[in-house]
Amino acid sequence: MTRHSYHHEKHYTERSGWLRAAVLGANDGIISVTSLVIGVAASGATTQTVLVSCVAGLISGAVSMAAGEYISVKSQQDIENADLKMEALELDRHPEQELKELTKIYMQRGLESALAAEVAKQLTAHDALQAHARDEIGIVEQTLAQPLQAAFSSAFSFSVGALCPLVAILLFPAHWIQIGVGTVGVLSLGILGAVASYVGGSHVLKGALRVMVWGILAMLFSFWIGSLFDVEVH
Repeated sequence: MTRHSYHHEKHYTERSGWLRAAVLGANDGIISVTSLVIGVAASGATTQTVLVSCVAGLISGAVSMAAGEYISVKSQQDIENADLKMEALELDRHPEQELKELTKIYMQRGLESALAAEVAKQLTAHDALQAHARDEIGIVEQTLAQPLQAAFSSAFSFSVGALCPLVAILLFPAHWIQIGVGTVGVLSLGILGAVASYVGGSHVLKGALRVMVWGILAMLFSFWIGSLFDVEVH
């Protein structure tokens, strides 16, 4: 090890932004579109109608996920920017009070008063706004809101998830569509849950079972609703 080498850890929280959006999008794509297909198929609709419903669900769902995620994360970003603007104004108007506030924060975290004051003084000299953003407000660079990234991740992952029932429709014969789409959907959810848990550093099996159970419940409910309708095929 050289004198210039250092140890750097990659923490799971650094992935929280894009991982949350990607998992949410893929999970929603699989469950919602699979449930839609099963419900439509249970009503007695033709294979062509089921296929069109699946494609429509994929497109509308991806656009909806992107728009919803962008608006949600953009709102979070606006709040962060407003807090930073307010903090910058306070630092300009009352620098001494802000320095005392930062010192108090470090004392509450376990530092002695003299050391806390010195740490606050040095961090303020280095980058006062960054110090207050991190230690007073709780805003750090790794978890900053990224609206465009979140919107793209959600739309893309939703589309990937929705491709599972679409492929199943194309592969299975008409009389096997419900079983085939449901099976592919449940297996896809299991894989998604396992991968998401692994990337996020949590228990793989628990993550897989959690999404599979909720997915099965959603599909069964959609099947029940669809079976209440009797579409007469000519």
